[in-house]
Amino acid sequence: MSKGRLALILSAVVLVVVLALLPKVIINKDKKGTFAADGTAAPVAQQDHDPNHEGHEDHAEEAPAAMPGNPQEAHAAATPAQLKELAELRTKYNGESNNLAKAQLATQLGEKFAKISKYDSAGYFYEQAALARPGEKSYQKAADQYFEAFSFAATQERSQALGLKARELYEKVLKNNPSNLDAKTNTAMTYIASDNPMKGVTLLREVIATDPKNEKALFNLGVLSMQSNQYDKAVERFRELTMVNPSHIDGNFYLGVSLAETKQKAEAQKAFARVKELSKDPEVLASVDSYLQKMNSAQ
Repeated sequence: MSKGRLALILSAVVLVVVLALLPKVIINKDKKGTFAADGTAAPVAQQDHDPNHEGHEDHAEEAPAAMPGNPQEAHAAATPAQLKELAELRTKYNGESNNLAKAQLATQLGEKFAKISKYDSAGYFYEQAALARPGEKSYQKAADQYFEAFSFAATQERSQALGLKARELYEKVLKNNPSNLDAKTNTAMTYIASDNPMKGVTLLREVIATDPKNEKALFNLGVLSMQSNQYDKAVERFRELTMVNPSHIDGNFYLGVSLAETKQKAEAQKAFARVKELSKDPEVLASVDSYLQKMNSAQ
């Protein structure tokens, strides 16, 4: 949805759409390319969160002022009422000695931090709840939040640390349920941002082998093909994706880009026209128009 950041070697126009449409998975932070983990656009508020603070998982034993989820560090979009609620919950959490009650408070804190896009804090507290009551669903809640934080990490170091944390938790999910393809796909994306990217590609292919219609895996394999300039393979992936889900905006857009890059102008125009049918977002439409203009001027 992109992370230590896998750059799409496209035009500046494509990069605009990448930022507008696909802020989920950051593969190479140094190059600012992004792609979506699930092909959906993220709320604008999520992009405002600055995750460049120390990982919350390291602070469980620290003094209250430095504890994970300090409300004063919360997302800028948090209201005074939300900050007050977080402070009260944290006070209860810090003072609770009953493990079950503490886990319940941790779950509440996870929910509250997730609502203000403070994903690493949410992941930390969901993880505490999962440690008290282990299971596939509880571990996935924590893993998904760390994955979101990984997706928005602003430095490669931060991306790798959060990706590792998400991966460790997803591995616990998969230990409970090896057929959880969503966990497997997200695990793959954390590997792609690591020093072992081929492990991620292998996992994505395993997902496709199990579920040939898996939208998330098809989308990410398509973007990976674009990143490596294998646009013919990207066309195949995005065609498959748009056959599975004809209304997949990002899939149709990147199908158009890949077709344009393989000199299939007429088909590319059809794909871009489909994007215009599906989306009324002014930024998306402007990006499509800009790419069409670029494509036509290249004649």
